[in-house]
Amino acid sequence: MTREGNPVRELDDLAARFWAWRARQQPRSRDDIPRLDRPRGWLPETDPDLAGRRYEELQAFRAELGRIRPDADAVPDRVDHRLLRSAIARVTWESDTLRVRSVPRFWTDQAIGPVFDALLRPGVDEARVTEVVRLLRAVPATLGHAPAALAGAAREFAELALGELDGIRGRLDACTDALAAIAPAAAADLRSAAGEAAGALEAHASWLAAALTGLAPAAPVGPERYEWFLREVACVPLTIGEIDAIGRREYDRAVWLELVHRHRNRNVPEPPLPATAAGQCAAEDAAEASVRAFYEREDLLSQPAGLGRYLVLPMPAYLEPLRFLGMTDELTGPGRLDENGVAYVPEPGPHLPYFYAANARDPRAGIIHEGVHYQQLALSWRNPRPVRRHYYDSGANEGIAFYNEELMLAAGLLDDAPHTRAAVCNFMRLRALRVTVDVGLATGALSIADAAAELTGRVPMDAETAAEEAAFFAESPGQALTYQIGKSQLIALLADAARVRGAGLDGTGFDLRELHDAIWVNGNVPIALLRWELLGLTDELPAIGVDD
Repeated sequence: MTREGNPVRELDDLAARFWAWRARQQPRSRDDIPRLDRPRGWLPETDPDLAGRRYEELQAFRAELGRIRPDADAVPDRVDHRLLRSAIARVTWESDTLRVRSVPRFWTDQAIGPVFDALLRPGVDEARVTEVVRLLRAVPATLGHAPAALAGAAREFAELALGELDGIRGRLDACTDALAAIAPAAAADLRSAAGEAAGALEAHASWLAAALTGLAPAAPVGPERYEWFLREVACVPLTIGEIDAIGRREYDRAVWLELVHRHRNRNVPEPPLPATAAGQCAAEDAAEASVRAFYEREDLLSQPAGLGRYLVLPMPAYLEPLRFLGMTDELTGPGRLDENGVAYVPEPGPHLPYFYAANARDPRAGIIHEGVHYQQLALSWRNPRPVRRHYYDSGANEGIAFYNEELMLAAGLLDDAPHTRAAVCNFMRLRALRVTVDVGLATGALSIADAAAELTGRVPMDAETAAEEAAFFAESPGQALTYQIGKSQLIALLADAARVRGAGLDGTGFDLRELHDAIWVNGNVPIALLRWELLGLTDELPAIGVDD
């Protein structure tokens, strides 16, 4: 296929059209990895009259993909083909299995989530404030479609949504007051739009509260549909039992590692929190530069020219009231590769929840995970294969970031920070426990309250963070396991690479940096597919529906 004399791969053409469609159709979510650059003037699609048309369009994409037949020996093309199959399957998973429109927090996310997203990029100015006004004025129309969609909502999910909407008017007022200080000329429009949005959200909450007693309890997706997701969307070549066993073994290993490190640190005082968020930002700037230098010095991962930095900024007053709506970071996008990634941090203090507290004491605790997300995405957005510039499943992205934590622990980055080493081991404990939580919630072995109690008691973490995690994972089965299972798959890939490429016990004949570079730039590709492409190993392919 050619266009004006230039070869154009059919898969690339299909991917370009599919992802342009997805940018219009994909619901807004709280996860930072799947964020998309939306078309100008975009609003979330909530009108049920569009559902039939979108279903037909999805079937057309599926049929077109089915007609594309990469050559049997063209493994990179076959990987791209499987990626698009995964992307199409995810749309079906969202609409038919998760039935996201029947999840009450979906409507909170579609109504005011875009406001939060619009405020994440640094440098909020009058133009951005004008955009916020537009998004706030759209809230009543968005929520007008909610009652019909929520007739089959789960009681526990409705309770979660109601808890978040408590005091929403005050939160919107605090947000818009802070924005009015930036754009005084827009103050009247801001307050008017915020009042309309708050009234619609309060009316929505009142309706939901009245409907609560008639709602049925949450039902798990069940093993059959869970296995379908793991195979078709996530491309994980493991059974539910194998996944659960990995989580339990890794939890035990993480507990042991943490015990050893805490014993080793028993006479070392814990470092103090920084005095201010500004002080934390300065420390993070220096720490991020040192981590990048460490990668290069230890020959672990290339830091190419033009790759931006991952920095932190004090939490803005306009963002703080809305931070329950997602990750307070901005990882840029494919059209903004010259910008730095940023995360926002609150003022340090004893009130800080789990991750914020660890990152405040040593910014490297966040850099070696969230900073990896920024670098991996920035590198993947430059991938010469356009199909791989997009998100497909969190298993590869979260697996790489979680793998990097233990890589940095083993390679010596944290040798000067005893308590950070223990914190990283505790992160390992959390991510392993998330596997048990994910499997339990999806199969019905755990309730949301049970899952929160597991996280609170066995990590341990603060009750607020545990409740948030349990609720998010119940609404998004298959996401919580991605950290540990992705990491375990990646470690196995590296072990296979050492075997296939004939590395000696001392590492001779094995270029770890080269392999890491290939993994990071292809960091949106599920590990089983990456293993096939990089190593030529096909034994896992039948489990993810690929004929070798």
